[in-house]
Amino acid sequence: MIKVNLLPYRAARKKENIRLQVSTFFLSIIFVTLFMYYYNISLNNKIDVYNVKIENIKNELSKYNKITKEIDGIKNRLAVLNKKTGVIKNLELNRKEPVRLLDTMTFMVIPKRMWFTSLESKEEVVTIKGFALDNKTVADFMTRLEGSKLFDSVNLMNLKQETYNKYTNLKGFVISCNKKPKEQGRKNFPK
Repeated sequence: MIKVNLLPYRAARKKENIRLQVSTFFLSIIFVTLFMYYYNISLNNKIDVYNVKIENIKNELSKYNKITKEIDGIKNRLAVLNKKTGVIKNLELNRKEPVRLLDTMTFMVIPKRMWFTSLESKEEVVTIKGFALDNKTVADFMTRLEGSKLFDSVNLMNLKQETYNKYTNLKGFVISCNKKPKEQGRKNFPK
């Protein structure tokens, strides 16, 4: 019978398997290392792209913040300008009011029978202080004031007998008048 010694063949085969496994192991390690290196480079490239995008967005944001600050400054200046314009318009509306009031009073006064000691106009109320020769003169003056288109109501606050300089038995009076709203007053008086 023939005997074949297979031991060196098995040992050679075993060595070949071990070498194949070791080379597969090292090739897989090299492959995983290359894959990780490529993946790392890819992630670094993405990080760089996103960093560039973030820088661009920060630059745009700072530009828009500057524009927003300019807009806020313009809005503030516009608000101040609108306030100034409102004050100017209000002054323009009220500019002729004292002249109108004095003009109206010159027509309301009963000549040689009464005179004013003070005429005070605040907001919507006009207070008239003065002297008259008798009660009828004060009543006629109040009737004229009520008939004017400048006042809503006329109220006698005080009426008493007083002495002024060398004149005795004069009637000192205080009258309070409420002005009509400006729209009505403006319609009644020409510009």
